[in-house]
Amino acid sequence: MELIQKTPDLSAYLAADEVIDHEHPVVRETAARLAVGVSDSYAYARAAFEFVRDAVPHSQDSGDLRVTWRASDVLTLGTGVCHAKAHALAALLRAEDIPTALCYQRLACDDGSGHMVHGLVAVRFNGAWHRQDPRGNKPGADARFSLDGERLAWVPDPESDEVDYPDLYAEPHAAVLGALKAAPDRPSLWKTLPTAL
Repeated sequence: MELIQKTPDLSAYLAADEVIDHEHPVVRETAARLAVGVSDSYAYARAAFEFVRDAVPHSQDSGDLRVTWRASDVLTLGTGVCHAKAHALAALLRAEDIPTALCYQRLACDDGSGHMVHGLVAVRFNGAWHRQDPRGNKPGADARFSLDGERLAWVPDPESDEVDYPDLYAEPHAAVLGALKAAPDRPSLWKTLPTAL
């Protein structure tokens, strides 16, 4: 699949905003801690990915009912759904000047109740974008950091009406962000997250 950079100016994928708030002290402190002892940007990106994937539990897996959406809140509270974890990883990567985009998949819900939009990131190395899934591994989902072929948690099944969206966004998709901001808790969020983009 050919990924489509929605914003031509690459600097947009380094920007800070209210969601990817990489100028926040918590994000800066976390980035500085992760950067200790790494040899280059690639090693830092892998360390940041593994930190968000493994040290910040997906709130569905941990049973946490809180909804986070701002990167600094995800890192402070240590919880988030896939979208929130993608925001946190984007902030950590942008804090170290690694262009990072937000991207999405449409996947069938585990309980068979329909579909839900799933959040990922894409990092830019060596003149190309590479998608990564920091959701957090569990039985049936084994995501790895990779610039040599995708190692995402899930591969969409077109026969199940699942989709890989090729668009790379500098900011969260408005429909996703609106649902995250409005949800009082995670069970409510599951009812309002978009089913498609």
